[in-house]
Amino acid sequence: MRRWFIIILALAIVSPAVFAQSERRCVRHGNRQFKKEHYSQAEIDYKKALLADSLSSAASYNLGNTYYRMDDPAQAQKSLEAAVDSLAGTRYGADAYHNLGNALLRQENYQGAVEAYKNSLRRRPDDMETKTNLAYALKKLQEQQDQDQNQDQNQDNQDQNQDNKDQDQDQNKDNQDQNKDQDKNDGKQDQNQQDQQNKQNDQNNDSRNDPREGQAPPPKISQQDAQQILQAIQDKENETQEKVKAEKALLLKSRQKDKNW
Repeated sequence: MRRWFIIILALAIVSPAVFAQSERRCVRHGNRQFKKEHYSQAEIDYKKALLADSLSSAASYNLGNTYYRMDDPAQAQKSLEAAVDSLAGTRYGADAYHNLGNALLRQENYQGAVEAYKNSLRRRPDDMETKTNLAYALKKLQEQQDQDQNQDQNQDNQDQNQDNKDQDQDQNKDNQDQNKDQDKNDGKQDQNQQDQQNKQNDQNNDSRNDPREGQAPPPKISQQDAQQILQAIQDKENETQEKVKAEKALLLKSRQKDKNW
């Protein structure tokens, strides 16, 4: 990829007062190792340059490119972000944002990549490579958003299904509890009815065995009182018979008169 060139001494020459001799020497040595694709050695040299001048944008930018070539986009992003602000107003600004977009794209940070490519195009609007990368990042971002939306929808559906399942389980449990309570009540009612029936049966059985059950017990009287009562009954009966005889005699007499007349 043509963007992964190194910043050579031009950046150091622009502002020689900022860079110490050791920083420039380390950057030059790192650049030579980078061109030879000796990335591990180039990494060491750029780190030495940053030790000499922690604000060296040339060292940070080139170190970021080195990490990218070493297949470490996360470290590349970190180094490029350290350089991009100071390089934004220079001729290297478009390249710095472009390479930062590449590092973010490799990490599937599509939103960040889109913003980086846009910043690059603001500085170099006609760069077709950056436009192509931006279009790809936008496509992947849309796919990611659609996937996230589908996952959210699926999760919502799963949550709703789980809620419905829980509600059904709760309803079933309530119904079971109600059925159990109803069974208990029915059982108690049946038992009460059975007890009442058994009691009634017992009463009926007792009544059949003893006809006096439920009646007042006979009064207890002396023998003398009993004889007096019997005599009174007999006297009443004799009196009644005398009245009947008298009525019969009167009737006979009446008939005789009627006949003579």
